[in-house]
Amino acid sequence: MTLTEEMIRLQAPNPAAAENGRKLSKKGSFSGLCRTEDGTLYWAECAGSGKTPYRVSIDWTAPEAPVCRCSCPSRQFPCKHALGLMFEQLSGKDFQTAELPQDIADKRAKQAARAAKKEAADTPAKPKKTNTAAQKKKLSKQLGGLDMAEKMVDDLLTAGLGTLAGSSAQTYDKLAKDLGSCYLTGLQTAFTRIAMTVHTVQKDPDQADRAYAEALRILVALRSTIKKSRALLQGQLAEGGSAPRDDALFEALGGVWKLEDLRAIGSFQEHVRLVQLAFDVSFDAAKKELVERGWWVDLDRGSIFQTLNLRPQKALKHVKGDDSRFGLLEIPALYIYPGEGDRRARWESAASRPLTAEEQAALPALAQSGLAAAVKLTKGSIKNTLAPKYLAVLVPIGRLGKSGETFVLEDPAGDRIVLRDRPEDGPDHACTKRLDMFPGAVPAGSALFGLMFYDEGDRSLCLHPYSVVTPDQIVRLQY
Repeated sequence: MTLTEEMIRLQAPNPAAAENGRKLSKKGSFSGLCRTEDGTLYWAECAGSGKTPYRVSIDWTAPEAPVCRCSCPSRQFPCKHALGLMFEQLSGKDFQTAELPQDIADKRAKQAARAAKKEAADTPAKPKKTNTAAQKKKLSKQLGGLDMAEKMVDDLLTAGLGTLAGSSAQTYDKLAKDLGSCYLTGLQTAFTRIAMTVHTVQKDPDQADRAYAEALRILVALRSTIKKSRALLQGQLAEGGSAPRDDALFEALGGVWKLEDLRAIGSFQEHVRLVQLAFDVSFDAAKKELVERGWWVDLDRGSIFQTLNLRPQKALKHVKGDDSRFGLLEIPALYIYPGEGDRRARWESAASRPLTAEEQAALPALAQSGLAAAVKLTKGSIKNTLAPKYLAVLVPIGRLGKSGETFVLEDPAGDRIVLRDRPEDGPDHACTKRLDMFPGAVPAGSALFGLMFYDEGDRSLCLHPYSVVTPDQIVRLQY
């Protein structure tokens, strides 16, 4: 394992903690620097606000998931003292070789015992018994919630979207709460979004057209979700259980996938190498949470995945933030969510390292054969009423420039597409104009990564550029 500043920052719960750790290292707050002979444990004392220094250690037994320990009362993990000790390592400070402290040896033994117990639990001799009565009760309540949601959707479609301006948003707010009590949090969020469009129309009538279009999209998706979900839940009720299946509807209804469930349905890949192509942050007003999203490409298969770090507004300080990542991640097991298009992925552990020149040069070759192939994939994806109305694509660049004031990408075959920011993403995601600041001509053999979407303004497919991937580097247009 090679310790880098990027790795330290990725371990930090937030940028401020990493910077505070750096400051502790710079001002010489650490003393008694020690390490084991095998280099798996580093420990020291760090001066704090009191007379007694804090005892801090970093266990590198699993380099991709270091264990940080500190006697300080901080609720951040890792704390600034542990991060500061990492900076001590990074700066090449002299650590004296010493015997493994007994308290750490005891903690390692307990950790190994817990890991063994967890591994044994992952492969139980007998399947867990399902509380059939409780499962049937939950399924019945969900089906009742679907009936309630369907009636509201039908009433609104029958009356027309124009009635939104005269409707009380409280009606949709109440329905959203009722659906939550029916274990249908996915539909609950959808009706919360409808309530938000009502507020928009009532507050600013000039935004009515856009609000109605958004409400119609939500209603179409809701109707499809309700119809498909009813068939799924009725089938599960007849079987007497509701175990998660390889079906995107589970999450659409508000289900939460556990890694063991994804493994059980075989939705995982082993020994995967991922490279992040882009990163963005947005706020979901309906769920009241910060969404940190990474876009990744599989270096061996060319598949594109997204990662989502969801941080509720009320708990921002307690949920570790994600950030842009550079280099390559080597992942023992990549868990992939069911669905189509830009599938979400997660992992338990990963080792990071810099990209080699050969690996970087191979990235543009992972692009689609051309715009025609990317357009076909996008059209197939956005036809699914449950899928987002965009698709992340990597397309080859023949030429990149302007036609008048419009940015255009031309692929090697001569096909063209307009480059344009998605209106739904808002001004904080506007990055097409930054192509004007690209350092020099785009090298031959490059590709462009972005979101291909249908623009209702002129009824055409457009491409929202996120990154330019050259044989030498990834030039990000945001974050």
